[in-house]
Amino acid sequence: MKIDKKLIKELSEYLDEFKLTEIEFTDKDTKIKVSKNNISVNNQQRPVLQNSAIVNENIQSTKKISSGLEVTSPIIGTAYHAPEPGAKKFIEVGKKIKKGDTVMIIEAMKTMNHVPSTADGVVKEICVDDGQPVEFGQTILILE
Repeated sequence: MKIDKKLIKELSEYLDEFKLTEIEFTDKDTKIKVSKNNISVNNQQRPVLQNSAIVNENIQSTKKISSGLEVTSPIIGTAYHAPEPGAKKFIEVGKKIKKGDTVMIIEAMKTMNHVPSTADGVVKEICVDDGQPVEFGQTILILE
């Protein structure tokens, strides 16, 4: 079997372009998996949960925007406002929250990941609906 270096180089470029840690390509009997080390800014390895879902406050951000603080999703998945259907929601508009309080759960690869608030504040707007898919870096709520 001849190794397709061009394909491996292209997959490696996709890792950086789409901020991925691993990518896999399968075609007939050929399977190529390219991955890279997952080191955070402070040179500590990010914790990897079962099923490879990555959750870490270092990859979640809070951006100051003109209308308040923007809290973004740390991972790709499905956002849920409560721990289970019919239960009390973690947050509501007007509720005061502290840094570290769970604001949502994002399900990724059948793993429920609690998303903590990255700042103290009052919930001004919830930007995603319950059960809505979210992307990495997508705004999930705005704090005042």
